[in-house]
Amino acid sequence: MSRTDEIRRTARETFGWPELRDDQLTAMAALLDGHDVLAVMPTGSGKSAIYQVPALLLDGPTLVVSPLTALQRDQVGQIEDSDAPAAVAVNSTQSARTTHRAWDSVTHGDAEYLFLAPEQLAKTEVLEQLDEIRPSLFVVDEAHCVSAWGHDFRPDYLRLGHAIERLGRPRVLALTATAGGPVRDDIVEHLGLRDPVLVVSGFDRPNLHLAVHRATGDDEKRDAVLAWVRDAPKPGLVYAATRKDSERYAEELGALAYHAGMKAADRRRVHDDFLDGRADVVVATSAFGMGIDKPDVRFVVHASVPESVDSYYQQIGRAGRDGERADAILFYRPEDLGLQKFLTSRRFDDDGVREVAETLREQDSPSDPQEIDGEVGQSHRRAMNNLNLLEQTGLVEETGQGRFSYSGGDPRKATERAAEVAEQRGKLDRTRVEVMREYAETSSCRRQFLLGYFGETLDEPCRFCDTCEAGTARDHAPADGEFQPGAAVRHAEWGTGRIVHREADKVTVLFDEAGYRSLSLPAVRERRLLTEE
Repeated sequence: MSRTDEIRRTARETFGWPELRDDQLTAMAALLDGHDVLAVMPTGSGKSAIYQVPALLLDGPTLVVSPLTALQRDQVGQIEDSDAPAAVAVNSTQSARTTHRAWDSVTHGDAEYLFLAPEQLAKTEVLEQLDEIRPSLFVVDEAHCVSAWGHDFRPDYLRLGHAIERLGRPRVLALTATAGGPVRDDIVEHLGLRDPVLVVSGFDRPNLHLAVHRATGDDEKRDAVLAWVRDAPKPGLVYAATRKDSERYAEELGALAYHAGMKAADRRRVHDDFLDGRADVVVATSAFGMGIDKPDVRFVVHASVPESVDSYYQQIGRAGRDGERADAILFYRPEDLGLQKFLTSRRFDDDGVREVAETLREQDSPSDPQEIDGEVGQSHRRAMNNLNLLEQTGLVEETGQGRFSYSGGDPRKATERAAEVAEQRGKLDRTRVEVMREYAETSSCRRQFLLGYFGETLDEPCRFCDTCEAGTARDHAPADGEFQPGAAVRHAEWGTGRIVHREADKVTVLFDEAGYRSLSLPAVRERRLLTEE
């Protein structure tokens, strides 16, 4: 029996899947051949299947790192509904008895799948238990969380590469729904993927109607959001920039609010009510989304501009998974960009970075994250963020087995270096907000803009967005083949980059060091600002 026949048979007999898509088969076969795999596939396209099937054809358990307990619960439930071996989860919300039973099941071979939050892998005792069971497959779900370019960066994800090495380097599968070039590069680097097979499905969602409603004042924009949502087919999602806005819109719409300031039980109730059809509309901050697998969402409305195209595209991808028409509409006011820049700016934690540096310097031997956590007076997430910054300066190094040593001399100097790293990251974040301005204000085809951002091309305007319907998309389409999306270019000051969008009179470039920049094409040609590589 061939490799693909074996995969198809297992998928059919164990999970009841009569067919697998070509991209799923490619990724599964690469894993079984011993390769690391990075799979970038749209939300709802069956990413979980890529590890669920090979797990049954490999010796040893499969470890799945998943960032949210609700997401873990859904994934465990999917496996329990099949004929596959058991799946268990270990997280901070369950009892010690439940955790003990879960470890016991995996250790004795009764469970094939073990779901863990990334924070668990910062614990020495967890790594020791994993070392005993020796997983054959290490799966990183929502892998964009590893990237500072990603829209949901989690500091604990940066520790995963060390955990992979500690566990003897099992083959690694990284999964994400939206990852442009910089995010993909970060995933490969930070997870230490070795010559990975890259499987990228098409990003186009042709059943999504894309539109932007521009407003001049906040009251005008708010009234437009309320009127549009009230009249729209349900169910749907509304994304707001702040907790206060989510609550206010929810109250005026008679909908449910969701944000990180709510109690975990209340967030779970909103999540379940929406999935089960008891709530037609949820108004949420970006905290709501992972694990939302509801096929009939008819719209995703953004009541304010999000922080990046990455975030925007993943959020609108929650609409129309049944293949029927769904609307993705952004209500845009230029002044909202200032709020988004404020929300995405990270205040540098001068005292916290210095405390972590001092703690590391005072240790007699390299320390692991759990020891650092116990020594500093900081939350776990804050401490890990600061440790990551110090590691990026090169003054803190991983010495093996997930332990860190300090070579930075005076902690004040190390703090200054970390501040420089943080400032550079902030500059890149601000350029991403500017790309959202480009999207909101473009007169060209919005679908061509989005696909170009993710490295894909659409030869003709889509005819299913507001600019196409208004006739401006064709008017602003480039008349020549120069500087097409995906082309590598060089700028005398900003270095190397890649074209992500092209209109008749301007071009947007992602530079490796300077981030996203938009340039006038007449100026580019007249002054020869760009050369194609």
